[in-house]
Order: sequence, then structure tokens, then C-alpha cells
Amino acid sequence: MIEENSGFLKYRALSFGMSREVTRHYSTSFYSATQLFPPTVREAIHGIYGFVRLADEIVDSFHGKDQRALLDRFEADYDFALEQGVSSNPVIHAFLLTVNRYHIDDAYIRAFLASMRADLDKKVYTTRLEAEQYIYGSADVVGLMCLRVFCDGDDRLFSELVAPAMRLGSAFQKVNFLRDLRQDVLELGRVYFPGFSMEQFDEPTKQELVRDIEADFAEALKGIRRLPESSRLAVHTAYRYYLRLLDKIRNTPAGELLTRRIRVPNSEKFWLLSGTVVKHKLHMEIV
Repeated sequence: MIEENSGFLKYRALSFGMSREVTRHYSTSFYSATQLFPPTVREAIHGIYGFVRLADEIVDSFHGKDQRALLDRFEADYDFALEQGVSSNPVIHAFLLTVNRYHIDDAYIRAFLASMRADLDKKVYTTRLEAEQYIYGSADVVGLMCLRVFCDGDDRLFSELVAPAMRLGSAFQKVNFLRDLRQDVLELGRVYFPGFSMEQFDEPTKQELVRDIEADFAEALKGIRRLPESSRLAVHTAYRYYLRLLDKIRNTPAGELLTRRIRVPNSEKFWLLSGTVVKHKLHMEIV
């Protein structure tokens, strides 16, 4: 069998190593959180992130190229990998192994790729339903892929945590929308918030969006508390980081969100990480 071939095992290690480097290169904060997973879980999460990051880069960064053809080819390469059980693209290969190991629903993958494709066609989301459908494919299903890894075959727990996992994915994505408002609106021409207008984006409008995200976080926290211990610390760390980012957005004047990207300094990230680890070691309540 190919799985027993030593060369294949080296290629497997290379593939997950490439996905790890993609994660580290594109998101130091998320990468730091993944270090809190046990090795097998960490490897799988890197496998998922590498795949979704490359697809996202095609639609966000490859300007002046035939992005539709590139995304179609990326999906076709994944389909061929499904058929063959192997991919010559290391990142796709790592993702394929993760999909097969944790029985990730193909519908999640297609929904994700559909939202990526939507970024090539649709720039303005005029209704809440349109925005929710986009967020489902771009963020919620990624959370559900990760949840499959966290639950590792426990279908009952997975079913019970689907709703809070989706709320966490939505919260993360909406925070990203607010953080990247300047780039999305001014550089990419995308408007993900229904009814958004640069001219009418004021403090009350921003605070309404923040309250909506807070509601997502509140529901998500209920699910984080029930995650297996092997994944709870890392997910809670990511949750606290994004909650802090939302807090900084709340305290930043609406107009400034259109002129600069809000960040959490590395020193604050360190204290967030340290504080979360201490709380878990002392078995304190997750908040």
C-alpha cells in the first residue's frame, strides 16, 4: 500500500510541513494558538488552514491574472486528488489526508469554494441573507471542518457543537470584516455589511455591528466550554484574541476604521496567551 511506502511518508511530512509554513507565514496569531494543540490535532488544523488560505489568496491577491481559471484549476486539482488518493500539490495533499482521516463533509468544502468564487463575482451584499450565505461558506464551514478534527469521530458531540462552532466562525469573520474595512471597501470594492455606506458609517452604526458580533461570541463560548480538552485551550486562546480585537475596534472611532487596520500588539498577544494558559492550568472558568 502507498501509505506504507517510506517515500510516501516523507512526502506526507513535507506536505504538512508546507501547510504549517503557510499558516505561520500568513497568520502569526493563529499559528501561535495552534501550538497549544497536541501534535496530531495541530497537524490537521494546519492542513485545513493551508488549503483555505491558498484559495483565499487566489481571489484576494492574484490581481491581473485569470483568477477564475486559477480557482477552477485549484478545485480541479483537489477533485483529481480525491480520485487518486494523492496530490502533487503538497498543500492539497495535506488537506486531502485531513479530509479522509476525519471524514470532513464534502459539502463544507464546496460551500467554501463557492464563497471564494463569489468574491470574483459579487462585490456588494445588499441583504442579511446574502451576507449570511457568504459567511457560511467563507467561515462557518471552516469552523465545522475544524470541529470534525476536535471531535475525532464523536458524532454526537459534533452535532451538539455545530451551532456554536458556526457562531464562532461568523464572529471571527465579522471581526475580520471590520478590521479590514479599508482594504475591502477602498481597494477591493467589497461591501459585506448590508446597507453599508462609507458616507453614513458612523459610531452608532459601528456599535450596532459590534453588538451583533458580541452575540455571536456569547453563543460560541458555550460551545468552547464543551470542547474536548485537547482542543479547548487553543480555541479559547483564539477566541480571546479576537474578542480583544473586537474591543479595540469598539474603542476606535468609526472614521478611523476606514483609514487604518486595527491590530493587537505582540505584547498584548503574549499576555492573552499567558493568561489563558494559566486559567486552564488552574481549571478556572472559561470566560
